[in-house]
Amino acid sequence: MNKKTVFAAIVGRPNVGKSTLLNALLDEKISIISKKPQTTRNRITGILTKENTQYVFTDTPGIHLPKSLLGKYMAKSAKSAIGDADVVVLMIEPAARVSPVEREVIQKAKSFDIPIVLVINKIDILSKDKILEVIDVYSREHEFSAILPISALNGDGTGLVMGELDKYLADIEGGEFFFPEDMLTDQPERQIASEIIREKALRLLNEEIPHGIGVSIEEWNEMKSKNLINIRAEIFCEKETHKRIIIGRNGDMVKKIGTYAREDLEKFFGVKIYLDLWVKVKRGWRDKPGTLSSLGYSDGGL
Repeated sequence: MNKKTVFAAIVGRPNVGKSTLLNALLDEKISIISKKPQTTRNRITGILTKENTQYVFTDTPGIHLPKSLLGKYMAKSAKSAIGDADVVVLMIEPAARVSPVEREVIQKAKSFDIPIVLVINKIDILSKDKILEVIDVYSREHEFSAILPISALNGDGTGLVMGELDKYLADIEGGEFFFPEDMLTDQPERQIASEIIREKALRLLNEEIPHGIGVSIEEWNEMKSKNLINIRAEIFCEKETHKRIIIGRNGDMVKKIGTYAREDLEKFFGVKIYLDLWVKVKRGWRDKPGTLSSLGYSDGGL
């Protein structure tokens, strides 16, 4: 039987549930989740292989008006993912209006002649009549290949998404999958670790520190004989006041971040983790190409 594949880009505004959907489709957590918008900063590829089919998903940063060099990188990363896809999964919250962001995604996909599956997320918070109103508004905007109301958080409707993607499976030339069958993501181990740490920080820290934090893995030492990975990581921020908040009274906050991060790291890597966290101030790091490059954010010609 011929091997088949499909490349799907999950796009939309910040905080609509793209990472939650990706994790649900893979039945594995590879993309970080936070209630704060613009959590995902890189294009994260998730890979699901079932017998003779391989699904390749791209979870993109939320498309928004960029206010920094990092923001420009995120916006360009999300938009470029559309051109690389066989099908676009445009994810929205159940609001009966089409914003400029959705229109931009639609026009971009149309320019590449790429089909769009509209996924209306968070249907558990809205009545059926309101959902029908959203469907009506978007149906007049574009002829989508499908409109699927789901709840990514509850896993309700994710099977419908997979069923729709099956329509775009194509035979692979040469007969070999693009990625190894046991591969879950193309993200380097250090990148995964830094994102897990950043997620815990975003979840635990106050609203006054939204996205002015980054995480850099400074040391990574695998001790296979002891089934252990030693990790030294830096959490950096833009202000001294933020540093004090991240550290917390008597170091309580950074310890809590480290405890929760270590639990997820051990679950993901399947080994014991020794995690050593430090907090530093790097003023204006989101507008410094050198710092962004060291964190894996290529400027992509910006």
